[in-house]
Amino acid sequence: MVLNSLFCSLDYPQVKGEGGSLLKTAAMVWTMRRRLATNDSEIVISKRKVVEVDTKYSFDQEDFEFHGGPVHSDGILHNLDSFRNDDLFTDVVIKAGGKEFRCHRAVLAACSPYFKAMFTNNYRERNSLTIEISGIDRKMMEILLSFIYTGHATIEPENVPPLYEASNLFQIKQLGDACVQFIAEQQDPCNCLGFLRFAEIYSLDNLVSACLRYARENFTEVLQHEEFLDLKPKELKRVIDSDELCVCKEEYVFEAVMRWVNHNVDKRMSSLRELLGLVRLPLLHPTYFVQVVEGDPLIQKFSDVYDLIYEARCYHVLGMEITSPRTRPRRSTGVAEVIVVVGGCERTGGFNVPYTESFDPEDGVWRPLKKLPEFTKSEYAVCALRNDILVSGGRINSRDVWMYNSQLNIWIKVAPLSKGRWRHKMGVLLGKAYAVGGYDGHRRLNHVEFYDSHCNRWKEVAPMIEAVSSPAVAGCAKKLFVIGGGIEDDVCTNVVQCFDPETDSWNLRANLPIAKNCISAASLNQMIYVCGGLTPNIFCYDPNTDVWMNVAQMDYKVENCGMSVCNSKVFILGGRGTQGDALDTICCFDPEKGICQSPEKMSRPISHHGCVTIHCHNKARSGVLSSGTT
Repeated sequence: MVLNSLFCSLDYPQVKGEGGSLLKTAAMVWTMRRRLATNDSEIVISKRKVVEVDTKYSFDQEDFEFHGGPVHSDGILHNLDSFRNDDLFTDVVIKAGGKEFRCHRAVLAACSPYFKAMFTNNYRERNSLTIEISGIDRKMMEILLSFIYTGHATIEPENVPPLYEASNLFQIKQLGDACVQFIAEQQDPCNCLGFLRFAEIYSLDNLVSACLRYARENFTEVLQHEEFLDLKPKELKRVIDSDELCVCKEEYVFEAVMRWVNHNVDKRMSSLRELLGLVRLPLLHPTYFVQVVEGDPLIQKFSDVYDLIYEARCYHVLGMEITSPRTRPRRSTGVAEVIVVVGGCERTGGFNVPYTESFDPEDGVWRPLKKLPEFTKSEYAVCALRNDILVSGGRINSRDVWMYNSQLNIWIKVAPLSKGRWRHKMGVLLGKAYAVGGYDGHRRLNHVEFYDSHCNRWKEVAPMIEAVSSPAVAGCAKKLFVIGGGIEDDVCTNVVQCFDPETDSWNLRANLPIAKNCISAASLNQMIYVCGGLTPNIFCYDPNTDVWMNVAQMDYKVENCGMSVCNSKVFILGGRGTQGDALDTICCFDPEKGICQSPEKMSRPISHHGCVTIHCHNKARSGVLSSGTT
């Protein structure tokens, strides 16, 4: 009897769904076990029942966990929205834009922290039956309430700014994020600047970045629309102050600035100086610069921009000797600042290499250029004259000079030195390349001469105060500085000799903190940076105060390294380590941040090489790859 009763109690009805059909999923065997205790033993009774159930339902021993899922929540939202439309169970009236909306406090508070705070804190609206919302029109309120009750909203280009403002007011983050995503995807040249202003007002950093990127990438189209002329000065500055501004030539940026200023000259003239400072005037075509820029009536009568005009004139005459943020080409123009490494030696006592290669720090790629002729030379001097490269010496008492033409990717032999020399250095000052000191096989030299490219001749100047070989040489502040060097075998100096071309005379400056030869120097922003001599230190010299500073320290000691300025940073490439082995290291020193980084490696270990910076056109670089390997 007990067993029969138990079996009967376990005879469960089948679980049926809507329309009487079994729930759709695989069959599952449900085993129920009960134990009946007797005095001496247990009787185990089981009954199996096959039931159709949904696999998303979970069973934990005897429990049956049921989850309604989205169908349940969507159904409740649908019913609540129906209640709102039929004015059932509503307990508050929201008034906006002259229209009343009957709602449920609980629903509003569940979706919006704004309403939750209103209904739970000690505000007067807490017990009000009618609440008026100012600053939002009826259409936006309808969209917001529809989203609160249904989870759906229609976002359009016309309503997205006010809809974001409304969702931001009521702190409905999900809807606000959808508006931001819509804006980012709907940008075009006629609206991106408006969206940029909107994003800045609400401090939407990601959207600001997206709008700026779009405006810069489509700049030539964007500047044709009215939104461009309505920009505020700081907004225009933010758009054009970037290396990533996409223009095929810098002339477009100048014309955009002048068009913006001329749209309202009286109010915008005061911004002309700052905006022209963001135009790469030195990189304009010389003919365009003379005819259009210098000939512009507005520029001619505005003296505040004369220093920018003068800098551009100097650059057109002196080339790479003039460095500033305005001499850096924008990537989109197809021109890049690259470091060129000329020749060198792969190991002590090894063969010299003939390779000439360019390194672009922006993409980290090494590209071959035309090989250096007579590559059996070693410890020669290298400098960049305008946008070409000069190489002199390379053997005891050698007078040979070669020039690399960067436009044609060829080496040309030019006028020989008047005095043969080896282990000397060259520096550029006011458009002239100076060959300084060195060794002629018998003694160190104090002899100095410069190259006049206009007549292809070398001319002597006053000799140095002290004869040196393997010094560091740099032009800076309209003076030529010869730093340290060797004065005898195994004897070095820390003397700094300064040449003034106006008086053709030399004088001594504050000594370098260390007495070394085989050091290198480079000039940036009217300062001279020196490294090498088997020390890890990077020293900086200020010609105006005649003071030396130790500004950074590398992770290794090096000598006979290459040193050049590129993209407003100081690069130290290769050199010879403490064991006499050639290095493939690259150290990048950022004077603004005061830190050293090692972003890449050289294509091969190298020392005793030339290292200069020039501008190289992308098309030219791609066109010389084959010729550079011949």
